[in-house]
Amino acid sequence: MTNFKRSVLLVLMLFPLVLMGQSKQDELARLTEKADKHYNSLQSMRSHFTEEYHGAGMSRSESGMLYLKKPGKMRWDYEQPRKKLFLSDGKTAWFYVPGEQQARKAPVSKLDDIRSPLRFLLGKTKLRKEFSELGIAPNIRAHVAGDIVLRGSPKGMEDRVSLVILEITPEGRIDRIEIEEVDGALTDFRFTDAAENVPVADNLFHFTPPAGVEVVEGTDLGN
Repeated sequence: MTNFKRSVLLVLMLFPLVLMGQSKQDELARLTEKADKHYNSLQSMRSHFTEEYHGAGMSRSESGMLYLKKPGKMRWDYEQPRKKLFLSDGKTAWFYVPGEQQARKAPVSKLDDIRSPLRFLLGKTKLRKEFSELGIAPNIRAHVAGDIVLRGSPKGMEDRVSLVILEITPEGRIDRIEIEEVDGALTDFRFTDAAENVPVADNLFHFTPPAGVEVVEGTDLGN
């Protein structure tokens, strides 16, 4: 076989792979643009969430309600198995467990917390700019039939997070976010019964420590 024929044969063999790769890129572009458009059009959102954590030799499962509101406001009301509160008004974040004698406080700009980046859902969302090497993950099974799973590394969190998995509906809604930290710990957030562009009062994102509760400032607010 001549070199020319070998070259032609190699091109013919690789051509389907090139087409497949281009098809995946086109699908990725369509899906991320749809998700960007979906969340950029929202002013507020309320959703039930479940949070599963596995790491450091322990596992825990928690659930509650999440509230988001532009610009950059978020509130996690943990209800099960115990009440906890994590919130941000866009500038300052708080973490408090009712009944405890301390409340933790941190500037959002210095906050080291894996919940904090979820504020991008109601910001100027550009998923392909938020993540490095973002792509479709065909080897990761979606939890809901019809959803598409993406994987990538969040920019600016390389020292804390190694991988993020996003499960996105065909309509562009994110129903699941799984975060893998550099130490191997996994946190899986799932969102259900979401209500979008509903009235969410601004006072939900403000926190006043109860009388007698000490305020401790730092960058890691804990769980």
